[in-house]
Amino acid sequence: QVQLVESGGGLVQAGDSLRLSCAASGGTFSRYAMGWFRQAHGEERDIVASIIWSGRSTYYANSVKGRFTISRDNAKNTVYLQMNSLKPEDTAVYYCAADLLLDNLYKNRVNYWGKGILVTVSS
Repeated sequence: QVQLVESGGGLVQAGDSLRLSCAASGGTFSRYAMGWFRQAHGEERDIVASIIWSGRSTYYANSVKGRFTISRDNAKNTVYLQMNSLKPEDTAVYYCAADLLLDNLYKNRVNYWGKGILVTVSS
């Protein structure tokens, strides 16, 4: 059983940067594909970015491409989401996700979720 705990959220102004962290425990972190999702108020939860076990391949939603960077440190059992040039439309609860199968991150069949952390971007 994998536990995921997000940190680093908060209130920022448009144009600012923020780095989210997700600390994993309870499993072999390096075996898992990791992802960040977000859910804005009244909307569905959507994938923002993903990274394979080795960190050598990443995916970004079009809305964040060029502004957000996902990375991982397998020695620290942690995945990060660096968010730059934040916009008010980035306001959402951000969730960390883990699955042994990368494909499950794209098919909303994720096995492990964090509880989520709020990011608010003011204009």
